[in-house]
Amino acid sequence: MANNLITIDMITRKSLETFENNLVITRNVNRQYDDSFAVNGAKIGSTLRIRLPDRALVTDGAALQTQDDNEQYTTLTVASQKHVGINFTSAELTMQLDDFAERVLKPRISQLASTVDADVANAYKLIGNSVGTPGTTPATALVMLQAQQKLNENAATMSPRYLTANPAANAALVNGLSGFFNPTDVISRQFKAGMMGEQVLGYEEVNMSQSIKVHTCGTRAATGNTTGAAVTTEGATTLTLTVGSGETINPGDVFTIADCFAANPQTRESTGSLFQFVALASSTVTTTATVTVAPMYSASHALCTMVSLPATSKAVVFVGAASTSYPQNMAYHRDAIAFATADLLLPQGVDMASRAVHNGISLRVVRQYDINNDRMPCRVDVLYGYNTIRPQMGCRIWG
Repeated sequence: MANNLITIDMITRKSLETFENNLVITRNVNRQYDDSFAVNGAKIGSTLRIRLPDRALVTDGAALQTQDDNEQYTTLTVASQKHVGINFTSAELTMQLDDFAERVLKPRISQLASTVDADVANAYKLIGNSVGTPGTTPATALVMLQAQQKLNENAATMSPRYLTANPAANAALVNGLSGFFNPTDVISRQFKAGMMGEQVLGYEEVNMSQSIKVHTCGTRAATGNTTGAAVTTEGATTLTLTVGSGETINPGDVFTIADCFAANPQTRESTGSLFQFVALASSTVTTTATVTVAPMYSASHALCTMVSLPATSKAVVFVGAASTSYPQNMAYHRDAIAFATADLLLPQGVDMASRAVHNGISLRVVRQYDINNDRMPCRVDVLYGYNTIRPQMGCRIWG
């Protein structure tokens, strides 16, 4: 009789398949940098420097006007190792692989995938583009198209774009868009599965995820705030705001400044909408607050982000009420967020160890043997990192 015992390699491959199938946000982000970490024994903290597209000013006339490079860089660090423990008996190894996967692997591996997805969902904190009404669950085609508008105004390529919503927003959108100029097959899918599905209003996929994060605003008031000193330096990364004494500004808080309009990066002309700043670090107000933001460039600079730099004594309006929490559904181009995994070392002195890689995701399974109880404690590990490398290609849909 053939030996039908489930091997460590079979467990590893099935674990990776289950892990990948349970990813939602992470499945649809940029994973082209995985090869840079594809080395045996990669260590936590390995960092890759990512070069962003160069930009330049277009000039008039026949005379050549040379320009220096305007190279931008960001980093991607593999700094997170997560694992889940599994303990099974030798008798369970005699099961059919699919039965073993359903009973033993799937419950644990799906939790590992959800945890990684929830971590990557924190990418919203670096994204300023925002649509929707805080406190109101998005339920219309308009809010989905407004998110597309933000991506278009920031010159994101048309495809591939994705939208990931929490369960409440997914239910509201399916209900709000049911039968709304949709092809028969789309309506059928919405009715049968309760999901928006693929190729909807310019999105490759509209998915539901339970890992969407909830943002809690700082204690700052939404209105009644002003700018302090004017920003006069191109590429500056700090703003001075006059906010109520003792109030806080949380990382991920979004705000606008009067008369500071967003600019299209290709044309350097106003989009007609105020630029949406996002606080990148926490600030506690004494007399004023120094807020860290992404580099600011006016229309006269090749890396233009806004028409003009913030002036002094301009009204500042925050999105969301003080100390209030709101779901952060996300619309994004694939290149807005980068995700990479690294090959973990296969340790010596254990019963068995295996590693598998598929679609840029590396997963390791290590198994030991407990002779006293005839059990096999096992751990499934993933070492990964992510970063919002092009935040202008993402948009938060407040719920």
